[in-house]
Amino acid sequence: MMQNCSRAVSLVPQLSHTCELTPMDFTSLNLSQPLLDALDEIGYVTPTPIQSQAIPDLIKGRDMLGCAQTGTGKTAAFALPILDAISQNPWKGSRRIRALMLCPTRELAAQIHDNIEQYARYLDIRSMAMFGGVSQRPQVKILRRGVDILVATPGRLLDLISQRHVNLSSVQFLVLDEADRMLDMGFIRDIRKILAHIPKKRQSLLFSATIPSSIAELSRDMLYNPVSVSITPESATVEAIEQSLMFVMRSDKRGLLTHIIKEGRPEKVLVFGRTKHGCNRIVRQLGQDGIEALAIHGNKSQGAREKSLRRFRNGSLQVLVATDVASRGIDVSDISHVINLDLPNEPEVYVHRIGRTGRAGQGGIAIAFCDENEGEYLRDIEKTIRQAIPVDEEHPFHSEKARSCKGNKAPKKQQNRGRGRGRHQPRNNKSNGNRSNEKSNHQSKGGRNSRRSGRGRSRK
Repeated sequence: MMQNCSRAVSLVPQLSHTCELTPMDFTSLNLSQPLLDALDEIGYVTPTPIQSQAIPDLIKGRDMLGCAQTGTGKTAAFALPILDAISQNPWKGSRRIRALMLCPTRELAAQIHDNIEQYARYLDIRSMAMFGGVSQRPQVKILRRGVDILVATPGRLLDLISQRHVNLSSVQFLVLDEADRMLDMGFIRDIRKILAHIPKKRQSLLFSATIPSSIAELSRDMLYNPVSVSITPESATVEAIEQSLMFVMRSDKRGLLTHIIKEGRPEKVLVFGRTKHGCNRIVRQLGQDGIEALAIHGNKSQGAREKSLRRFRNGSLQVLVATDVASRGIDVSDISHVINLDLPNEPEVYVHRIGRTGRAGQGGIAIAFCDENEGEYLRDIEKTIRQAIPVDEEHPFHSEKARSCKGNKAPKKQQNRGRGRGRHQPRNNKSNGNRSNEKSNHQSKGGRNSRRSGRGRSRK
């Protein structure tokens, strides 16, 4: 990750750097007293690195490109200066949307909104979360009453803009959070459409866990003379978390997961699967083994996702199964175990995942399964975190065959075998072959009548 961030700086040459860390508390950040009172009640005492670096420049009105992961405290880093600025300059007349915060998932939108509500408890500022998967009527009703800060996912926002329920002509502050994930999910066109509705004279902030060339290009389009803040907590996260690696055949992953949960009895387990259907399958299989688990992913309704998260937070649900996209916005501070049932094909995602159990410097346990097809992913992960993950052989499903495949190229085409186009290929080939034969018969026997008579003699 550190390499990704440093590489991005070269792609955005106009960036300046604020990388000095000085001991401070929130009172030294020039925030208004109502915000300080709210932070004191919440229990915020010492700013995190991203907060101490970002807030002073944001209060000055600078644009910002931030390279920071989930769990570093970046929500407060961008929300507090915006709340401070809005409270210092109240809007005359009916409320209008003055700050727009875009994020990729419903969970993250709800989490950011909840945090803003806590920070603004002593301010006359209204905010709302807007996302799809639920009825738009309650959201439209809130919009009509007037809001100052809108936290939204791109799809639902564009939908309500087209219906003329949302007016962004008064936006003064724009935040793109988890920008890399939004681009991965195909939101780049939506984002550019939304930018067309926002005044060019504004303060813009872009936060991303990684900054590839696509993010650097977007930053050049939307940021003016930005400050760069880069927080790379991978090393601290990795050191605080007890990692282990288990080599297992793909067919034995279910048995190994059940073994860990039943034998180890972890308190709160977050299991990562690669796909939505894979997560559903894990939940069904655990249920067959007598273990209650619930899944959250894009195909689940918002009500079902909120119910699952609520149970996971209060401890009534031991196992939560999630995709990477849905996990953005899981704000649970006491996750004891993270299990990578499927290794991610992007090494940075592994750091995100295990960071779910290392919140605020707390310890945790991260377990990674590696089957015979995931050796390439493992090699890239260990290269990124700059260390070898300790191997645990003391389990009944250890596989030397899977271990011998470490570093082997992942058979990506094999993932589509047995479904979709590959499944029907023989039938299509056969059909094409018949058409080809018919064409040759037609040419050799003198046209349609000759071919018909030939088939008649054959049937007779």
